Amino acid sequence: MTLAITTAPITTESQVGQLVAERPSRSRVFQGLGIDFCCGGKLSLAAACQKKGLDAQTVVRMLQVNEDQAGGSAEVDAAAMTMTELCNHIETTHHAYLRSELPRLHQMLSKIAAVHGDHYPWTREVLAAFDPMMQEMGQHMMKEEQILFPLIRQLDAGQACGTSHCGSIANPIRMMEYEHDNAGAALAKFRQLTSDYTPPADACNTFRAALDGLAQLEADMHQHVHKENNVLFPRALAREVQ
Repeated sequence: MTLAITTAPITTESQVGQLVAERPSRSRVFQGLGIDFCCGGKLSLAAACQKKGLDAQTVVRMLQVNEDQAGGSAEVDAAAMTMTELCNHIETTHHAYLRSELPRLHQMLSKIAAVHGDHYPWTREVLAAFDPMMQEMGQHMMKEEQILFPLIRQLDAGQACGTSHCGSIANPIRMMEYEHDNAGAALAKFRQLTSDYTPPADACNTFRAALDGLAQLEADMHQHVHKENNVLFPRALAREVQ
């Protein structure tokens, strides 16, 4: 059973660091605005916004929207979509998320490995495993968007699938599934190295936000890969032989 996390209401007098400590996902909002939630974490939200020339009430609303999105994101029915709709959904949802989130996580993981690596050597191992996964996922998304998904859209439109350069559509699908397996192995390693994304007792907010980000990455990747491996790819293979 998952227990609900009770947190204090967000106000302009809330400490920035405490806000992130309560919900590390709030770090995304602060990073996007350039608000220091780590070393400057003792500032009130009002003071932090004043330093950046931001309207504090607007930032409160942004944080509240972030809460709503994190807690109430609706599940999509992938099986009810056409193959074209599902390709579009994967690109605009999961690929867009990875292009935004992977660089953010890399920056934080690099920082905590540099600052805390002597005391927590596993942070360096996480970074060493993250780098190749990030590079491979960048290439992976490009291959899907430029090669595989256009072929699937052609099949969906009832057009002849131009797969002469790669044979059956099964060949690029097989490669994508292989790369999914690589990403899954990296995610399993992150979870093992971080003891299920558990921050040390003395972890700073950047440390906590990085681990929370890895946990969210794992959750999104599981949904992403499920939609491709278990819904999109089998339908495309079946359509090709019709």
